[in-house]
Amino acid sequence: MRIQFSKYHGTGNDFVIIDGRKQDTAGFDPGLIRQICDRRFGIGGDGLILLQESKRADFKMIYYNSDGFEGTMCGNGGRCITAFALRLGIISIDTTFEGIDGLHTATILPNGEIRLRLRDVEGIRWMEDGYLLDTGSPHFVKFVSQLEMIDVAAEGKVIRSQKRFGKGGANVNFVEKSGDPNRISVRTYERGVENETLSCGTGVAASAICAYYHFKSDIVSYHIHTPGGKLHVSFKTQYHNTFTDVFLTGPAAHVFDGSIEITL
Repeated sequence: MRIQFSKYHGTGNDFVIIDGRKQDTAGFDPGLIRQICDRRFGIGGDGLILLQESKRADFKMIYYNSDGFEGTMCGNGGRCITAFALRLGIISIDTTFEGIDGLHTATILPNGEIRLRLRDVEGIRWMEDGYLLDTGSPHFVKFVSQLEMIDVAAEGKVIRSQKRFGKGGANVNFVEKSGDPNRISVRTYERGVENETLSCGTGVAASAICAYYHFKSDIVSYHIHTPGGKLHVSFKTQYHNTFTDVFLTGPAAHVFDGSIEITL
């Protein structure tokens, strides 16, 4: 069976995206998804995204990590599937789509970047060496100095599955504040990929919110540098450490289209 796909990336966080409305993807199992995402024996990607029909939005996003299992919300993936839907003619400038954590809105800006609304954040948990919060995916945020010297793959692997995070573990973000108060740098170890990725959308959102909280700041708009490029996060603060109107803005680039022969 031959499947048509597109390859996209959002600041280096890359995905295989498949239009599942007219192609049979019912037999996609973890082994097949791992093979497709393999960078040597498949197409290669941090994850695979299926675009499906939705009864309550323009489309539905189903996201799988490169380990083959369905993941939680992916911010960079949400921007990429929005760009994909635009190319398919499903949407125009604005869209509402269904994710695993509910409905999301997105807007294509005049400069081509995509502004995606993430879920509201209710509560931040201090854990002695960092913060735990959920921006659609669970994230542990640790503030460090000399970020470029951190072995993210090694340290993130140790932290990611610690019992304090529960059965599923957490993504791990290492964050450094720059001289400019509204700029931070972030490197992320992603569960499901089990390695450092060039950027993580829900991770930079978590990091920006924690920067506001950690530094007792009044800044609610952050420019964020990741190894894969630059992103922007803004939010509104409410009572009891609740954050609403969480927006992630950045590029979503089409890399190429292709087809692959698979056996279901």
